[in-house]
Amino acid sequence: MEPVRNTNATLVDLLDRILDKGLVIYADVIVSMAGIPLIGINLRAAVAGMETMLKYGVMVDWDEKARAWEKDNRREKKSEVSSIGSRKVVLNRRSQVAREKNRSEMRIDCPES
Repeated sequence: MEPVRNTNATLVDLLDRILDKGLVIYADVIVSMAGIPLIGINLRAAVAGMETMLKYGVMVDWDEKARAWEKDNRREKKSEVSSIGSRKVVLNRRSQVAREKNRSEMRIDCPES
């Protein structure tokens, strides 16, 4: 059996595969000048979708904290919206009363022809 290369693969296919399966990068980079090492970089990175990360036990604590924070913020926003909505009703009613008052004053002040 010979390996077959798919030449029609696109960037979307690559990203889908990386997010589904995951990608781990280990890199050691040393920058030197005239044979003298100046900078050493040790890189360890994992790239995957959250579902894959959680499946392997990576970033579970962060995910739980982020979900709890989002849930609390949604509750706060709903309570703000409902309190703002009730204020709008009061303000709309006040402005309606003020408009009616202005109309009645305009009728009184306008001379009849």
